[in-house]
Amino acid sequence: MAGELNSKFHASALGLDDLMEILSKDSVTVAVDAVVYYRISNATIAVSNVEDYGHSTRLLAATTLRNVLGTKNLSEILSERESISHVMQASLDEATDPWGVKVERVEIKDVRLPVQLQRAMAAEAEAAREARAKVIAAEGEQRASRSLKEAAEVIADTPSALQLRYLQTLASIAAEKNSTIVFPIPMELFSGFINSASSHAGGGGGGGADVKKDLEASA
Repeated sequence: MAGELNSKFHASALGLDDLMEILSKDSVTVAVDAVVYYRISNATIAVSNVEDYGHSTRLLAATTLRNVLGTKNLSEILSERESISHVMQASLDEATDPWGVKVERVEIKDVRLPVQLQRAMAAEAEAAREARAKVIAAEGEQRASRSLKEAAEVIADTPSALQLRYLQTLASIAAEKNSTIVFPIPMELFSGFINSASSHAGGGGGGGADVKKDLEASA
């Protein structure tokens, strides 16, 4: 733990022991790097009431840090560093007042996790991302299945829709000019058109039958 005096009796910064190992409330060992900023509010008291105010403040800061972080879970230590710093500052300022020391600020510079825990957390995050990706893919398949079901219901209720879709497929195939494709056409696809032609022909001498014969001949 090293102290750097900015002014002889006015301001200084104490760095606690590098990466102090502290056990959290949920039994996780973390390495913490913290700095205490203080000044001498009463030089006479600081010299007469305590043998070494800098060393005493350093020891008290380390003890306070252990006590405060020991009441916090790992998630709280990582997410509440600012509030923890405020609690430490208030506690240290009150305790060092009889020494003529004014603690102005406490800064938690770094919190490091054990390597094994870092790997475990990284694996957990990766598993969560993969699970989320699977959920998104499943939702997409569900929406696609719903759309296919709706399309099938429309085709079942409207036979001409299937015929139009078939013709669209033929048009798409015809657009490929680099190959020759033999594609059989089921006659039942044209039954709707044939029946329609027959109904319009009425008594016109079997116009629907002529259309059917022409289609069969072309097939």
